[in-house]
Amino acid sequence: MRSVDRSSSRKQPRSRECPASTQVKGSIFGLRGDMAATPRDPSGMQQPIIWGNVIGILVFHLLALYALVTLPLTEIRWQTYLWGYFLYLAGGFGVAGGVHRLWSHRTYKAKWPLRVILLICFSISGQNSVFDWVRDHRIHHKFSETDADPHNANRGFFFSHVGWLMQKKHPEVLRRGRQVDMSDVLADPLVRFHKKYFSLLKLLLCFFIPVVVPPLLWGEGWYNSAMGIGIVRYVLLLNAAWSVNSLAHIWGGKPYDREISPTENILVTWLTAGEGWHNYHHAIPWDYKAAELGPTTINWTTYLIEMFSRIGWAYDLKTPSSELIRKLVQRRGDGSHYKWGAGKEGTESIVGQSVGDKFQQWGAARELPEEMPTECE
Repeated sequence: MRSVDRSSSRKQPRSRECPASTQVKGSIFGLRGDMAATPRDPSGMQQPIIWGNVIGILVFHLLALYALVTLPLTEIRWQTYLWGYFLYLAGGFGVAGGVHRLWSHRTYKAKWPLRVILLICFSISGQNSVFDWVRDHRIHHKFSETDADPHNANRGFFFSHVGWLMQKKHPEVLRRGRQVDMSDVLADPLVRFHKKYFSLLKLLLCFFIPVVVPPLLWGEGWYNSAMGIGIVRYVLLLNAAWSVNSLAHIWGGKPYDREISPTENILVTWLTAGEGWHNYHHAIPWDYKAAELGPTTINWTTYLIEMFSRIGWAYDLKTPSSELIRKLVQRRGDGSHYKWGAGKEGTESIVGQSVGDKFQQWGAARELPEEMPTECE
């Protein structure tokens, strides 16, 4: 693994090479990156505004506010509430379990039936294509809180939440994005299919089918379905996903690594059903759980992945040993682990050999490396 030069004034971290058979081409699966390689450039803060995005985002949010005022005055069938909640959870699973933990970080492997489910669920969320999402997320991890980070939290809450979508990308984001190796993603025919038919899939699975189902199947009013399912559900899910980039990079504890901006944020965890344990995720991005799974952990994405692993659709689930986590907490944590963590037990994968076992084989359990081997399979 490549060592990372964080700054000239800090101790040079030791490099720990993974066995050749475990190296992943591209070296970008969650690597925190060279924080000094892309310094903050004030001259690049003012990028051209994309007025089409500004107007579109504004219109959707205004319609959502109008719907929240007017929908309580109508009679909405209980099936519609359940349908909207199902779509919210399905879209969240597509983001967290699919484009994030599977395609971006390769924390586990999935057979084609599960990948189809994840692709459908991600399309329900109505975000970017899998290709664009993964590319941006990989450079976000590698160059977090620098000008190469698409949603750099150092630029404030609004920018990291939604403002980054309202203007053209910083030149450094574009430059680093062109350097990211996406060959593993494009090797998946389902991802290539989604990239080719992205607009059609988004229209059908995020808007058309969700909206027409309630009126056709249980007689819901078209206004209620269009506004409640087509607008409110979509806007809520978008803001839940955006909160990971904003709230979970600004407010919360840092029990695993006090030197990075991502935090443990319980509100984000509730909104995303498991993606708010963000300090842990940035410290150990290759864990399929994206959390330590303590007694207070909310992480239904993990439970779904484990459910699919029991039927063989998900496999090679990666997770660290409790010993590795303990050493990480002791060396880098801010002292708040007792509030968030699982303690010594409860961090092993339920299936197969954990990545923590492999760390012990490589000797990492005896001494925690300065740089976590985030690119090992």
